[in-house]
Formats: sequence, C-alpha cells, structure tokens
Amino acid sequence: MFGSIAFVVWRESVEALLVIGILDAWLRAETRDTGRARLFLWGGVAAGLAFAGLLAALLVQLGDAISEEAQLTYTTTVVLLAAALILQMVFWMRRHGRSLKGDLQTQLSIAVIRRSWWGVFVLALVAVAREGSETVIFLYGILSSGAAGDLLSGVGAGLFGFALALLSYGLLQAGSRVLSWRLFFRVTEIMLLFLACALLMTGIDGLIDLEILPRLSRRLWDSGWLLSDGDATGGFISALTGYRATPNLMELVVFVGYWALVLLVIFRPRRQATAAVA
Repeated sequence: MFGSIAFVVWRESVEALLVIGILDAWLRAETRDTGRARLFLWGGVAAGLAFAGLLAALLVQLGDAISEEAQLTYTTTVVLLAAALILQMVFWMRRHGRSLKGDLQTQLSIAVIRRSWWGVFVLALVAVAREGSETVIFLYGILSSGAAGDLLSGVGAGLFGFALALLSYGLLQAGSRVLSWRLFFRVTEIMLLFLACALLMTGIDGLIDLEILPRLSRRLWDSGWLLSDGDATGGFISALTGYRATPNLMELVVFVGYWALVLLVIFRPRRQATAAVA
C-alpha cells in the first residue's frame, strides 16, 4: 500500500536526518578541522546506507531462493519481526529520545578529544545503518504482507516519503510552531503502533494458515457493510491499523491483547512517577 510505504520512509528518513544533522552541526561548531571531520562523518553515512542496501538485497535474494512451500513461513517470520522491531523502536525512543542529542554529542566529544576521526565515522555508520536497517525490514514486512501493490508504485511511494521527509525536516529545523519535534514524534509514534498492529495481524493470519495457531472460531461478525477491508478505503485502513471486517476469535484475542500490552507499557511509568511524587 502506497500510504504504508510512504509513511515508513518519511518517518525513518526524518529520524535519520535528525541524527545526521546533530552530528554535522556539532562538528562544525566544536572542531577546528571541520573539513576532515565532516569527510569521515559523511563517509560513515554512506557506509551506513550501503549496509542497509546490502541487507535489502540479502532479504530479497533469500526470499527468491527458498521454495514456494517455505515462502509463507519466511514472509510470516519477516512480518512478525518487523512488528516487533517497530514496537522496540517506539519504546526505545520514548525512553531515550530526550537524551539522544546529548548522548550523540558526548560520543562525538570523546572522539574529537582523542583525535579519532574513525570514531566519528563509526558513530555515523552505526546511527545510519540502524535507521536504514529498520527501514528495510519494515518495508520488506509491508511488501510481505501483500499490501504494497506493484513495484513501481512502491518505488514511487518511497520517493514521495523521502521528499516529504526533506520538507518536514526543514520545517522542524526552522522551529515551526505548527510542526514541532514533540508533535512529530507523538503523532508518528501513534501511527507506528497502529502499523505494528497491522503487521502483527498479518503475521497471525500467516501462523493460522500454517496451522501453527488455531482460529478458535469462525468469523465473529461481519462489518463489511460498514467498512470492507477488501475495497480501496478499507484495505488502506486495514494495512495501517490491522482492521478486520470478519475477524475470528484468535485475531480478536491478539488484537485486544496487543493494545492492552501497549497501553500498559506506555502508561505504567507515568503511574509510578505519580506515585513517587505523592
């Protein structure tokens, strides 16, 4: 689905641009040998992108190499892995997002003090490779879920998402009151949680088809009269949220359990903090 791919590329590209921008701005402000430092920085960025490209090629080649009988197992595994990584990323950003800039600057400071320009290279490589690898796995998970359409539309969605990321980053760096970093991360965090749910539901459907999980029931209801997940609008919503017009009991249990766990993890620290203050 065009929207799913564009969203993932947009969100991950903005995060990668943020990290690169922090590193580049600090080096220009705090180092005398700016030209050499930035050369290693952008070398690390290129190496990180190359690593993500190699991962993408590996996933595609592995998918093409396995038998048709194993395709469902492979795609189901990738979809579930993508869902788990999205959750891990969201929870990691909630915990470390505020200290991200300070942590990066501290690591850069250590590298500069030691005159270790390769340290700058490695820091940029790891940061970009992490974002790029996440993007590759998320996109492959979306493609594996069958929600991406043809290859041309997928490429177009990726380019659109990256162009939107450049525009969004420019607005965020300009200090726009309409689009602040806090608002950006909060809105995209919610969207990522819905996307992880959609990928999880696709993975559960795969496990049911593989007869690893039971259906537990026939369809519990049919809301297709209100919103069908087989047409364009319903399919778009299904690809982004995990909506099912005719769910079985296993799908309902997983859907409810997912959101119960997510809300528990999100709101539990707040309750503990409130109790500590009291």
